[in-house]
Amino acid sequence: MDEPLLCLVEIPKGPRNKYEYDADLGLMVFDRFLSASVVFPTDYGFIRGAYSADGDPMDVLITVSEPTFPGCAVHAKPVAVLWLCDQDEREPKVVCVPCEDPNWKNMEDLADLPNQLVEEIAHFFVAYKKREDHEVTVDGWGGADEARKVVEEGFARGSNR
Repeated sequence: MDEPLLCLVEIPKGPRNKYEYDADLGLMVFDRFLSASVVFPTDYGFIRGAYSADGDPMDVLITVSEPTFPGCAVHAKPVAVLWLCDQDEREPKVVCVPCEDPNWKNMEDLADLPNQLVEEIAHFFVAYKKREDHEVTVDGWGGADEARKVVEEGFARGSNR
């Protein structure tokens, strides 16, 4: 996978509002306000054309220097994957860096990401899900090779739709 991924931002870095893209409406829809005192640590959305095992679009976190906006398309490359256990299902969150951001584009793997950011991402999901009475646990991190494999599997699922 040498081509950049096309990622669609649903939630910019920083807010507690959660938006989701509604494919039937072709619009971003307000989903809910996060009741936990945490904010999205990166832009968050999905990889266009890739699907997780549960049939939903594949989740992506995009490291950005400045937040973008809901509906923004970002060309990015995968550098890591966070694995969460959610109701006994292992769920990937692919972490990408934007190809056109000079502060991030030279990062190639999990080891290149700031440790603080890696910890914030994992903490964010555990904290916000717990506040919503939905227990998730971190089941580890994978590097760029594992992230690319997860994305390729997601595209294969998308081509079978």
